[in-house]
Amino acid sequence: MIPTVRGILLLLMAAPIVAAGIWAPALEWVAALYVMIAVGLLALDWRLAGPVAQFDVTREHDTRLSLGADNPIHLALRNRSRRPATFWVRDEPPDAFEIDTRILNGEVQPRATWDAVYTVRPLRRGDYQFGDLNLRWLGPLRLVQRQGRVAAVEPVKVYPNLLDIRRYDLLLQRNRLQEMGLRHTRMFGEGTDFESLREYLPDDDFRRVDWQATARRNRPITREYQTERSQNVLAVLDTGRMMQSPVNRVAKLDYVINAALLLSYVATGKGDKIGLLTFADDVTHYISPAQGRGQFYRMLATLYAVEAQPVEPDYQRALAYLAARQRKRALVVIFTDLSGGASLQALVSHVAVLRQRSLPLVVTISDPDIHAAAQMEPRDSLSVYQRAAAGRLLNERDIILETLRRQGVLTLDVPANQLSMSVINRYLELKGRTLL
Repeated sequence: MIPTVRGILLLLMAAPIVAAGIWAPALEWVAALYVMIAVGLLALDWRLAGPVAQFDVTREHDTRLSLGADNPIHLALRNRSRRPATFWVRDEPPDAFEIDTRILNGEVQPRATWDAVYTVRPLRRGDYQFGDLNLRWLGPLRLVQRQGRVAAVEPVKVYPNLLDIRRYDLLLQRNRLQEMGLRHTRMFGEGTDFESLREYLPDDDFRRVDWQATARRNRPITREYQTERSQNVLAVLDTGRMMQSPVNRVAKLDYVINAALLLSYVATGKGDKIGLLTFADDVTHYISPAQGRGQFYRMLATLYAVEAQPVEPDYQRALAYLAARQRKRALVVIFTDLSGGASLQALVSHVAVLRQRSLPLVVTISDPDIHAAAQMEPRDSLSVYQRAAAGRLLNERDIILETLRRQGVLTLDVPANQLSMSVINRYLELKGRTLL
């Protein structure tokens, strides 16, 4: 039993009567009677409030929560009693999750159901567990609160971000992909695969006029082309030590995994073959390029368990392994970090060799902490050292990216929160320009 403010005030009103009993002893009996009545009212209110069994409280959410995203958790409370109820409910999400609110409250009428939603933001992939649901509710006299626990322990898995993929599907169906930041999804007028016929427009290339169709319809008809299908795309993920560093409390590797999965989903939807290679000081996983949604789910199952390792990445071994396995031309998207390390020169030299057969794209995440340190005003010797070190790292990064560009290697250096959309836009751009 937890007294409310009203219940506490009811009990405290006995205090002046007890104090007055010093001068009027008869009032002591009045005070005792008042306290007994007050306690009786609290006990009655507690009893009328009823047990926790009068409420059905449930929790619903996706079986796979998405890393680094706001996942909705739906709570529902059904009141099976004949009285309205004012209540508070507190869930027990895993401690490693960020949540927007811990306690939800509301009122529910007799035989009615109350619904609410809160969000959790997992910061690491893996297996977790929700706890029980804790409930408090007022008695009808509003003198006490009762509380109880509803058994709701259940395991939950945190996967790479699947919400972006669902959003992509939804916006694709509505032809509103620009809301995700995608500039284009289908390159009509580009490529070499015939798509359809349409009426000639003044800005069309006359070389695309279909003269036979023009003769049949007695008006100019243009051939429409789309980008080629069944091309090879490979996502190569560096899982070395620098990928452990966090951006907004989420590891860089997790941003990369989210981007690689969205790339695989979009590429398979475009009819391309998608493959995967992960490496640190050795190759840890390799999936040959293939088409279809089954390939996406194979990549999802593989990337779910991938973790960064405290070792330097061996680009030479990884790219040599890839060259031996992948002999057809492919778009090779290399996700890596350029914040330091002795192996970066190996990246430059071996990616240049890879360019002779395939189209490499080196994708890196710009670190906001390093940029902030390079621009801060130094106030002591430590901040002077930090600013100099950050400036040196940025200079080395710029040199490496410029060296790659001079050798004809494509690069993409973007903030973590723009990584997925930037990679998809670059992939669609390359397809539209028929560079694959």
